[in-house]
Amino acid sequence: MQITRQADYAVRAVLYLAKQNGAGRAPTSQIAREQRIPPSFLAKIVSQLSVAGMVQTSRGARGGVSLAREPKDISLLEVVEAIDGPITLNECVPDSSLCTFGDDCTVHGVWSDVQQKLVRELSLTSFADLMASRGGKRVLTPLAQ
Repeated sequence: MQITRQADYAVRAVLYLAKQNGAGRAPTSQIAREQRIPPSFLAKIVSQLSVAGMVQTSRGARGGVSLAREPKDISLLEVVEAIDGPITLNECVPDSSLCTFGDDCTVHGVWSDVQQKLVRELSLTSFADLMASRGGKRVLTPLAQ
């Protein structure tokens, strides 16, 4: 499974805004340049994040983008799903009737468990957590088995 490039850009944009530490709005041109996101892509991403209630936008000379909520209140899952939609490892996970093997499928349980753990991990990871990480090393405690 791989998230889309657009979701990766969205994560980078939200993380960038989180690191601004309430310093006001950041111009989209600045975000695009510093995060190496194509400006046309960023405009679409910002629009989707705004609809999802994660960022606020304003136009004009003092316009730009800012977080609509605190970094601790925005999860990695929210951002990814705002862009890519719900995470689904296999089409049979949300609807087991789509499996050609039905109740006899030996991997359905594995797909379901893995998806549940992934969604849980992403939902428990806030942008405040990401800012606290060091060099990609997690500062969070591992999830209980």
